[in-house]
Amino acid sequence: MSPYRGSAAFTDEWKHFDLALDDGVATVTFSRPDKLNALTFDVYADLRDLLAELPHRGDARVLVLTGEGRGFCSGGDVDEIIGELQKLPAGELLAFTRMSGTVVKSMRDSPLPIVAAVNGVAAGAGAVLALAADFRLLAPEAKFSFLFTRVGLAGADMGAAYLLPRLVGLGRATELLVLGDEVSAERAVNLGLASRIAEDLPAAAEELARKLADGPALAYSTTKLLLTRELDLDLGGAIEMEALAQALLMKSDDFGEFYAAWSEGRSPAWSGR
Repeated sequence: MSPYRGSAAFTDEWKHFDLALDDGVATVTFSRPDKLNALTFDVYADLRDLLAELPHRGDARVLVLTGEGRGFCSGGDVDEIIGELQKLPAGELLAFTRMSGTVVKSMRDSPLPIVAAVNGVAAGAGAVLALAADFRLLAPEAKFSFLFTRVGLAGADMGAAYLLPRLVGLGRATELLVLGDEVSAERAVNLGLASRIAEDLPAAAEELARKLADGPALAYSTTKLLLTRELDLDLGGAIEMEALAQALLMKSDDFGEFYAAWSEGRSPAWSGR
């Protein structure tokens, strides 16, 4: 977690989704169940700003994304985004597409592990938000659909064409992004798109989030950073980056705490420092 931030106060109220903070676990719940939690311009903007704030707050070590009701997130609201986009000039369209992409980049750059608890349909931008998480847990009724081409847009949106091939391979990513067909929870797991199906999704998400929040946070965040940065490095560059990071972590409080705990026959008390 960076200790450096400007003079602006933290946001007291997030108006476009629900945010709960509980002992190191931040949970964002998309809260438009009547619209299957479809996104609006304001939801995107709040997500962008929350992702910038969380690493500096000091009260969150993991972020969980989930949805209220039957949907995780059904993508952009047809009336409030797709309809409005028809009216905008090119410059404002670019400002929007850059904002939506910033949300995904911020998720991948965030030092916090991110868990997507996909409780229902994850379509379009909703599927990409789940894709950008570090862990994807699915309810049995969860479904994915990268449906951008089905509305006449490129399947490459918000980083999907970068992230998805690295997760499931180029051939399967091509199928999912070009055709935009629905993917069941079972097939998503078989493709490697998700970690597992959980009959009790809230309990499974809470268990994973608790494990991440209670563990060595600095080690987790460094691992996430290296996984993200090494995607575009050759082996030599990756090994050098890992050597530098590992040497720094060998001076961390947590590494010293592990050795002390091992020597004393007890479990480590991780501080994340």
